[in-house]
Amino acid sequence: MKTLEIKKVGSIKELEQFVQFHYDLYRDCPQAVPFLYSDEMNTLRHDRNACFDFCEADYFMAFQDGKMVGRVAAIINHRANERWNRKEVRFGWFDFINDMEVSRALMNQVITWGKEKGMTEIAGPLGFTDMDREGLLIEGFEEDATMYINYNYPYYMEHIGQLGGFEKDNDYMEYRVRVPEKIPDKFHKIAEMVRKRYNLQVKKFTRKELLQGGKGKDIFAVINATYKDLYGYSQLSEKQINQLVDQYIKVADLNLVTGIEDWNTPEHKLVGFGITFPSFNQALRKTKDGRLLPFGWWQILKVLKWHKTEVVDLLLIGVLPEYRSKGANSLIFDDLIQWFQRYGFKWAEAMPQMESNEHMRGQWQYLESTQHRRHRCYRKTF
Repeated sequence: MKTLEIKKVGSIKELEQFVQFHYDLYRDCPQAVPFLYSDEMNTLRHDRNACFDFCEADYFMAFQDGKMVGRVAAIINHRANERWNRKEVRFGWFDFINDMEVSRALMNQVITWGKEKGMTEIAGPLGFTDMDREGLLIEGFEEDATMYINYNYPYYMEHIGQLGGFEKDNDYMEYRVRVPEKIPDKFHKIAEMVRKRYNLQVKKFTRKELLQGGKGKDIFAVINATYKDLYGYSQLSEKQINQLVDQYIKVADLNLVTGIEDWNTPEHKLVGFGITFPSFNQALRKTKDGRLLPFGWWQILKVLKWHKTEVVDLLLIGVLPEYRSKGANSLIFDDLIQWFQRYGFKWAEAMPQMESNEHMRGQWQYLESTQHRRHRCYRKTF
């Protein structure tokens, strides 16, 4: 009979083992995309992630007869709990072999950990904040993943069902959108009307404006205002925003970043934005487990600098609530699609959108699109 042991991560070496398990489990899965190893470590380390100013977490590994067979993170986001009036522990980074004893032991460990800290419910898969990957894949297992979303084997969904008591809490839908050879007339006409009627204008940023002039922070301030009422969201702190600016803005191709300004205001207020990146899927598959050394950096550079991919990821899009009805989104896509065409992108991957967010999902009606993946977050009281 196999002996199962649950062990808490207690050192950097053990954290590296925790991170490495995902690469080993999905090494032969053609749809999975390796995450950047350095990003995973920076997110999970208490001394590097600004989220630990208002979060606490522990990580657990499962071993059968000395072999690692599963992992899970137990997280409490105190800011989100206060905002939504919950006593919730989150589970994330939940990976395991197809063995119910393993998945049950890991989930029970998170529940026990949560109970000890006064929590009364569990939800997930979730990260520390909405900037992390969320949800369990329940549709689209045959589709390629991206580095920004979770991919999991179909048996994960079966395990959640057998664990008992977990119910659907929120679904995220993802779309694959064909980049049109010509911007649809209706789409372009709406954008022109918005410019003239509301005096909203496209803004293309310089690196200096974003990093030193405060525009980078303005982008994430729009995120705070835009996402504030969305499922489980917690406001980004100044420290988090600084990290996100450093993580994304420093390396972004600024032609693929579009802002929308209200020129009726003296300061040309930023009211919306879109941040897109060329897809790193194929480049990451050529790395050794998501590591940039010794030669992984060259694969990433080819995508960043020379756009060696046919796919672009629509990473972050946000428009202030009072400007959504004015059609600010149309300006973002009218500008970005022109750059997608110049770079030769054929497809765009839209990041997860809440099932209930009909306004956001409705914007794809003017383009050829397919809803091809779905992720689900679950909740259970205990």
